[in-house]
Amino acid sequence: MRILIHWLVTALALVAAVFLVPGITVEGNAYVGIAVTAALLGLINAFIRPILQFAACGCIVLTLGLFLPVINGFTLWLAAYIANEWIGIGFIVDGFWPAFWGGLIVSVVSFLLYAITPPEEPPPATTIEIQQNDW
Repeated sequence: MRILIHWLVTALALVAAVFLVPGITVEGNAYVGIAVTAALLGLINAFIRPILQFAACGCIVLTLGLFLPVINGFTLWLAAYIANEWIGIGFIVDGFWPAFWGGLIVSVVSFLLYAITPPEEPPPATTIEIQQNDW
């Protein structure tokens, strides 16, 4: 259920980016384009983004974290590129600045949506009984 919530939050954040950033467009069936791109963005954020952050660790530290929106923009551009070129879904990001602003909007909207979702319940704790031996 939590994966579905993550995907839905990412999809809503992408909708906000499409409406707010002039260089981000969806051609064809917008629902399919947003849904597929949200799934791709989730996979890229899970597998490729940690590698990018590790590789850019020096830039991130030197800029006091201001390089992270560049990485967010790159991951959005990469998801759009894969969706458009490999899968044939018409989610298009026109360049660096639309990707940068779109990544920033996706980050902010995702943060706000996660703030209003109910927190994840921790798994039930297991109890261990310690028996006292009389010696």
